[in-house]
Amino acid sequence: MILEGKAWIFGDNIDTDAIIAARYLSTYDQAELASHLMEDIRPGFFEQAGSGDIIVAGNNFGCGSSREHAPLAIKGAGISCVIAVSFARIFYRNAINIGLPILECQDDLYRTLQEQDLLRVDLDRGLIQEIESGNEHQAAPFPPFMQEIIRLGGLVEYVQKRLRETG
Repeated sequence: MILEGKAWIFGDNIDTDAIIAARYLSTYDQAELASHLMEDIRPGFFEQAGSGDIIVAGNNFGCGSSREHAPLAIKGAGISCVIAVSFARIFYRNAINIGLPILECQDDLYRTLQEQDLLRVDLDRGLIQEIESGNEHQAAPFPPFMQEIIRLGGLVEYVQKRLRETG
């Protein structure tokens, strides 16, 4: 699966309260959650980011509480992928469960990339390319079954497909 979009740069330790503030947790509606994405740390982010854009961050992205609202808000905003040096364990799992593509890229991508640079991401190979410069970065690709979970839109869809196949 190939994704392309503008990069939006965030630093280290972006917690789930920064991704979606606790005052909006009364809903699971992705569109409503998306409209408040990152608003306390970057007001207007939802209006600026476009469908298909990519969040690029440092260490420990999604730390804090274990709520699924954070990856739901990101997915609901049309963000196609999150690339970080590392993810908080529960955010990582929640993202996969809802089919939000994420990649861990341990090199200097988030420090050298400029805001709104265009990226091309090959999820199957874990390859990240800066379109303008041609610079490439390698992330660890997911194993095939996790790639299928993401392609199908999440764990529920994956299990439903498996049940249909086994009858």
